[in-house]
Amino acid sequence: MRILAALSGGVDSAVAAARALDAGHDVVGVHMALSRNRDEFRSGSRGCCSIEDSNDARRAADKLGIPYYVWDLSDEFHDTVVKDFLDEYAAGRTPNPCVRCNEHIKFDTLLERAQLLGFDAVCTGHYARIELREDGVRELHRAADPDKDQSYVLAVMGPEKLARSMFPLGTAASKADVRAEAAERSLGVSNKPDSYDICFVADGDTQGFLQRSLGERPGEIVDESGAVVGEHQGAYAFTVGQRRGLGIGRPAADGAPRYVTSVDTSRNVVTVGPETLLSVTTLEGEDVVWIAPDVPADTPRRCEAQVRAHGTPVPGTVVRADARMTVELDEPMRGVASGQSLVVYDGTRVLGQATIASRAV
Repeated sequence: MRILAALSGGVDSAVAAARALDAGHDVVGVHMALSRNRDEFRSGSRGCCSIEDSNDARRAADKLGIPYYVWDLSDEFHDTVVKDFLDEYAAGRTPNPCVRCNEHIKFDTLLERAQLLGFDAVCTGHYARIELREDGVRELHRAADPDKDQSYVLAVMGPEKLARSMFPLGTAASKADVRAEAAERSLGVSNKPDSYDICFVADGDTQGFLQRSLGERPGEIVDESGAVVGEHQGAYAFTVGQRRGLGIGRPAADGAPRYVTSVDTSRNVVTVGPETLLSVTTLEGEDVVWIAPDVPADTPRRCEAQVRAHGTPVPGTVVRADARMTVELDEPMRGVASGQSLVVYDGTRVLGQATIASRAV
């Protein structure tokens, strides 16, 4: 098959491309330039799409002996990922930009261009497994290495995009093994630090990024009774479950720590309260992407629900109807915020994904 390998400049994508080449595919490498300011350099493990990343991707392609191109997708990335990130926070929700990037850039824009150019599939360095059943159904599963599993951020892609994707690292036992393989192949990125945090917030200061982008909007922090206990510079900068950085002057009457329990950007008010107010047992999701076409709709099904990339799954029952789904949890889940990605699993298999619209005790 003709495979377009997305080369980020990191070790994972380089080894994934090498494995696709070993499997006998005709591989071409492409680096997606996502930042509008590519002259800036990485800050240790933070940042992406820098000159170093592009050069590292080119050197990996040269070592593998495959053609290499750079595609400028910075406008698409800004309009569909960065803007969505700011809009969601401005509305008091908590988005996951990695999910949006996979949805709109890596498995939408990139895949669409790849098809137009005659490629059969896109290969990335994500840690997840694709299993092809005898009846032709493709299933998305957690990676062999649970510490690196990225199935949560891939659940949004849907069955059609899954059919045109490859994740050669899904069976890797550990990241250490991938680095060792890169060293054996003499790939210079074998010891390159992993990137983390939000890629377009290079200094890691998400609150500062939000304030610079959305401006300061001073307002009140209140407790569950409505009493003012502090001030903030913008309700959008807070998320449900947050404990640090609240700037509350006096402790609660019982001395217990307080957490953000709700964010109302229309009133510019942040409400805090005890940890007990964070627990929910019902999750309502919208904009459902169901990746298991063989699993019928409108029928209650046992599942495990996850609301963070490396969060602990909680057992429950899911029912989906049209573009919405409801999960009734067997036990309370703590600190769930509107805007988060809700992914439901059957064992290691991903069933579907939705954006959390509401939650209830």
